This record gives sequence, C-alpha cells and structure tokens, in this order.
Amino acid sequence: MPIWTLHGNGRTVAPGEVVHPGERLNWPATIAIGAQHVVAMFGATFLVPILTGFPVSTTLLFSGIGTILFLLITRNKLPSYLGSSFAFIIPVTAATASHSMGTALAGIVAVGILLLLVGVVVQVAGIGWVDKFMPPVVAGTIVALIGFNLAPAAWDNVQKQPLTAGITLAAIILFSVLFRGFLGRISIFLGVVVGYIVATFQGEIDWSKVADEQWFGWPTFHIADFTTPGTWGAIAMFLPVVLVLIAENVGHVRAVATMTDKSVNKQTGKALIADGVATTIAGAFGGSGTTTYGENIGVMAATRVYSTAAYWVAGIVAIVLALSPKVGVIFNSIPQGVLGGATTALYGLIGIIGIKIWVDNRVDFSRPVNQYTGAVALVIAIANFTMNWGDFVLSGIVLGTVAALLIYHVGNALARARRTGADDGGPIPAVGPLGGDPVDAL
Repeated sequence: MPIWTLHGNGRTVAPGEVVHPGERLNWPATIAIGAQHVVAMFGATFLVPILTGFPVSTTLLFSGIGTILFLLITRNKLPSYLGSSFAFIIPVTAATASHSMGTALAGIVAVGILLLLVGVVVQVAGIGWVDKFMPPVVAGTIVALIGFNLAPAAWDNVQKQPLTAGITLAAIILFSVLFRGFLGRISIFLGVVVGYIVATFQGEIDWSKVADEQWFGWPTFHIADFTTPGTWGAIAMFLPVVLVLIAENVGHVRAVATMTDKSVNKQTGKALIADGVATTIAGAFGGSGTTTYGENIGVMAATRVYSTAAYWVAGIVAIVLALSPKVGVIFNSIPQGVLGGATTALYGLIGIIGIKIWVDNRVDFSRPVNQYTGAVALVIAIANFTMNWGDFVLSGIVLGTVAALLIYHVGNALARARRTGADDGGPIPAVGPLGGDPVDAL
C-alpha cells in the first residue's frame, strides 16, 4: 500500500487544491479530521441499531473494523467510512419480529456475500453491466421505496411521545437551514441531542442502566443463525438491499473520483468487495450491515481532505468508543419520541435521495415504461404489499424492487419489439438554462 506523503506544509490546503488519498496533513490535523468523520457518521450509524434492537456498541465496533478492512482491501486508494446502512432497517425489523435476531443476522450475512460476489464480477467485467441492469429510473425507485416504506415505523414512535418528537424534528430542520458546512450536515445528530435534552427534562429517559454499566468492556456478540425454520424465507426480504448498497458504493467512488482523480473509478469493484466483506463479518457476529456514507463525503468536500490516513484514525476511534458499554447504554436510552422525530426526517430523506437520482439523471417520465416503473413500485412499497407462502414472506420492499426491475426491462423489451415508442429512450436533451429558473420566450 502507498505510504502517505505530506501535503504542502502539512497544515493548510491552498485554494483550488485537495489532499489526495495518498497524501496527508500533519498528524494533529489528520487526527482532528478523523475524529470529525466519526462525529459525522455517528448520528446515522447509532440510530440503525437502536431502531432494530441491535447492540449499539457491537454495531460501532464492526463499523470501525469494517472501515479498516475497506482501507486494506482498496489498498489505501479510496477514502471511505463504513457506517450502518438504513436499507437494512425494515428487513431486520421484520425478521427479528417473526423469527429472531439470529435470523436477521443471517440475512445481513447473505447480503454481504452477494455484494462481495457482485464486486468480484465488477472487478473483472467492469461497471457497465450494473448501469444497464439498474439504470437511474430503477435505482432511484428502489432507494425511494425503501425510505417511504419506513414511514409507518416513524409514525408509531411519534405517537408515543408527540411533543418530544415534534421538538426533535423542528430542531433538525432548523439546524439544517441555520448552519452551513459541517454543522449543517450533522443537523440530525444535533437535533437528536436537543430532543434528548428535552426528553430528560420531561422525565422520559431511564437512567437506571447507565449507572450500572462499566466504562470499559467488550460489546455483546450474537451469532447469525441459518438453521431456524423459516430463516431462508426471511433472507429473501434482504436481497433487494444489495441493489441499494451497489448504488451507494458506486456513487461514493464516483464522487471521490470527481473531486480527486478519475483513476479512483478503478476501485469500484474493490469497494463493493470490501463493503461485502465488512457486512458479512458484521452480520456474522451481531453488527448491522455497512455502507459508504454520504455524511463523510460532505466532510471531505468541506475540508478538501481526501486522505485515507484520516479514515484510519476514524476507524480506530470508533473501535475505542465501542469498547465502552456505558456509551452503548447511553445511546440505547434515547426515548421513542426522539427517534420518531429523527426518523421522520431520515426516512423521508432516503425517499428524496431516490427522487434526486431521477432528477440528476434527467429521467424522462413522459415515457410509459418509466412512469409505471416508479408508480407501481412506490405504491407497492408504501402500502407494504405482502405475499405469503407458509413461512416464506415477501414484503413491500422486495415486491416493489421486483416490480421495478420487471416493468422496466420487460416493458422496454416489448415496447422496442413493437416499436411503440413507449420504451426508455435514454436521457433527454437539456431544455433552457440549467441550475436556474426557466426564462420565458420573448
């Protein structure tokens, strides 16, 4: 692996320059930026285990370990922090409720192995086939339906403590519009802090377990269970998550390549392999599935520091925090009202990210195939259509994903065969000025 070279004077980044993955600032600055990455990912990463009932410390431990594995597998050429993926929330919640945590972990392991295999194929054959299999209209639909499918879970928490939930949500929105840069990007984390303080004054937090826990100790481990009856049926709910992780990892690589060097795109296959390995290991021993994090892309964009050295620091800091049971109990004490307010924003943002994929890629919704790809899949997910064959259950996320893929690919094939013009004809040309209000013709 390349050894980091010192960028400039090691203290500052000149205008128009960036600190590349193989470079670093001086170690005090690098450590400070690494710690900042931990703060950036913390708000989202700790919410996933809280919402799914997983141990926070265990998830944080495998998040740090996964980040270090990612850096090793990509040979220090791709900066990334691997935090908890929200795409796992619904299948994990469903599998835990109907079977056990071991079954949910088996699903996470299955996703990790499949993602690893996809990464091997991408490394050998290139990324082009992924773009064809999951074009923007399909990718955006799948991401959006996962977020909107979660809406009832947010509402359930809001109803438990509506005042706390409302204050938390209001704080998140206010922080996002009042602050620029890094503080604006961690608005969810700051909103949760405000909600936690409000809940404390209202007596909604149980502190009894916090005092009993030690400051240092090993987190709780659980083992994936592939033997319980119905486990393999439950695993089917997890498979669409692979598509989301592919989209997130590919997007991460492209974002870093745009800001640093186009050669970074060559790491796409390794990035998928690395995330697959990290997710598999986390699922095998009780952690949440992992993914690359947009929050950390934001930190890199703000600081212009893309050094992988900072991510080694972040991974180590996360592991150290995970070895404090007291920290885990504090996060587990977050009341339902705070979670309800935060997830109302988070789940909605997941849906909006999917819609942003449509907008950024100028998906043409005048074409019937694109219309029905999004329309049918979203309704299936929002209403949470289900199909049951004994212990084998397909949820709204699975059915919505399958519907999106079938409608797009089969619909295009039929439209082209019949030459009806109803197929996806590709991107449409730009109309009017981009990035501003349309100008009326004189």
